Formats: sequence, C-alpha cells, structure tokens
Amino acid sequence: MPNSRSLVMAALVSIAGVLVVASAAQAKADDRVIVFAAASMKTALDAVNHACAAEVGGEASISYASSSALAKQIENGAPADIFISADLAWMAYLRDRNLVKAGTVTELLGNSIVLVAPKDSAAEADIREGFDLAGLLGDGRLAIGEVTSVPAGKYGREALEKLGLWSSVADRLAQAENVRAALKFVATGEAPLGIVYASDAAAEPGVKVVGTFPEGSHQPIIYPIAQTSASSSPEAEVWLKCAASASATPFYEEQGFTVLGGEK
Repeated sequence: MPNSRSLVMAALVSIAGVLVVASAAQAKADDRVIVFAAASMKTALDAVNHACAAEVGGEASISYASSSALAKQIENGAPADIFISADLAWMAYLRDRNLVKAGTVTELLGNSIVLVAPKDSAAEADIREGFDLAGLLGDGRLAIGEVTSVPAGKYGREALEKLGLWSSVADRLAQAENVRAALKFVATGEAPLGIVYASDAAAEPGVKVVGTFPEGSHQPIIYPIAQTSASSSPEAEVWLKCAASASATPFYEEQGFTVLGGEK
C-alpha cells in the first residue's frame, strides 16, 4: 500500500501535469513559441529566453518539469514546439514515436551530479567507492529525483550503485517529482543531503556542494534539444537556433553547464 507521502506526491505530479498543459494551451492561443524543458534548466534558460526575444519577436512560454513528465505530456498531445530533455533516453522515447523532428535533435549541454547540503551544514564528502554516505546522512533522508523516471534520480541511483552505496541508503530516500523539488528539500532543511545537478546547486544559495560524483560512476549527462513534429512555427525554428547559438553559451556556462552543441 502506498504511504500518505507517496499519495500526496502522486497528486502533486498529476496537478503539475494539468497546469503544464493549461499553460501551454494558453500560450498557443497567444501564438507564442512553447518550450517544454527539464526543470534543472530554469535559471539558465530563462536568461537565454530573454536574450532571444528580440530575434524571435517575443519571449517563448516555457514549462519546466521532469523530462519524463514533459515527454509524456507531448505524447498525449500537449501543444509544445520545443523539447529539451535532461537525458538522451526521454528524447529517444519521443523520437521513436515520431514526435520530434529527427533532423533538429542536437546534443546541447552537459552537466554533472553533486551531493549538496544546507548552506550552513558542516558536512564534507570524498565521494568514492566505500564512502560512508549513510553515516553522513545520520537520521535524515537523501533528497533525490524519482529514481526510475527523473533523469537526475536515475543518474544518482546509477552512481550510488556503481560506488557500492545504494544498499545503504535505498530505504532512506526522499524522492521528488523533479530535481528542483529535491533541491528545495535540502535548501529548506527538510533533508540533510541531496543529489542534484551542479547547475542546480549553482542556482540555489540555500545549499552548498559537499562532493562531486566521479564522471565514471554514471552515464554522461547530456541535454538534447529538438523541435516537435507537431510544430510548424517558423518562430520556433528561430528560437531553437538562438538557444543553441554562441550567444547563449555564457548563460549556460554561468550556471555550471558544459556547452556541447550549437555554434561554437
């Protein structure tokens, strides 16, 4: 039987999905470019969106959520022009269903995952095989994106398993509907530790990075971008090109992303 917390979280995810669709429908009615983007991109992409407005003729309407939730919304007919995923898997999910234009798929950004604690915490970590994560966690829970669907959660679980740490914390997780929700658990002190992207840690003054997971402990973190098959908007093509251009690079790098695609 699901506990009360899981029921509340499920309800919140459902409500969030309805809000995403409602917001997108209104934006479509206003003839704006509609972007569905991974929650971890918010700080950087808001700045990119503002910078691209002059080229596009106005700012796009951006809905942020977990990549899994957004991909499912697109599959169910939500009116999106652009999709940016926090992993390759959810982009492939849409591509396999002919829901994105294959010729527009670009590997845009890279990222890393880090262990964060509240800003005033004394915690420090040398993350490696055999590291005593459970001991550092104490009586608290580890905040993380949902580990079977949210990309940050999947990367986190993969790293913990690779380092032999998963079994010590698997029953002590505070799983969230997206990585920004996991970040908030730590920033507000509800969880003493959390696994988030380096870009999220850079965007949240309420946390500090106490350790970085080794690159070899998980698959490379890649953010692909594409135009959806349902989109026929010339402005969407302009927005996509601008978001992947050299002019957007400083906004991504300022938040800790590595720029992979687009113009160099």
